[in-house]
Amino acid sequence: MLVKWIRCTVVDRRGFERGQRKWAGLLGEPGFRGQGGGWSRRRPDVAHVFSFWESRAFYDSFMARAHDRLAASQAGTFKDAQVKLFDHRFDVKTGFEPGFADADVARVAHCRVHEERVEHFALMQEKVWNPAMAGSPGMLRGLFGEAPGHEFLVLSLWHSAAEHGKYRTERVERLGLRAQTEADIAAMSGDVVALEPAWTV
Repeated sequence: MLVKWIRCTVVDRRGFERGQRKWAGLLGEPGFRGQGGGWSRRRPDVAHVFSFWESRAFYDSFMARAHDRLAASQAGTFKDAQVKLFDHRFDVKTGFEPGFADADVARVAHCRVHEERVEHFALMQEKVWNPAMAGSPGMLRGLFGEAPGHEFLVLSLWHSAAEHGKYRTERVERLGLRAQTEADIAAMSGDVVALEPAWTV
């Protein structure tokens, strides 16, 4: 599965939200699996959108045909768009499905990893972080994705912001030490996204 992550700064909120609903036109596109997103809880003018495709071939075909028509309604409503594509490497918890209806927030972490530490980083994700996240109350499902250039995406969906906050304060520092995360990571950014039900396709 291919994961597309878009982050942008919105300059016309109403226009952007109106345009976001037009992406319902993705339904019926060959290989499309789902889309959702919302607003950054830290920076209210930043929007995140996540979309999921069965394969790169289906995604490329959509980009060549229908993308520009669907995107036209949002022209001029945002700036500084950053788009990244990741290949799904493994699930966090069980059987990731790109559905957003039961989730209140998404947590996204984007890591650039030192080349010689890539395998260690992926192993720690599987052996240390995944079990801890999967065992946390309120964590619904997630995925670990990889992009060229030793870049990784960890996307997790949570029942509520409070439950995600509790996991962070209770466990993240301890887990980071155990996984030697600082030695693996060259750069990391992340956000907590308040999901907008109207954006779910």
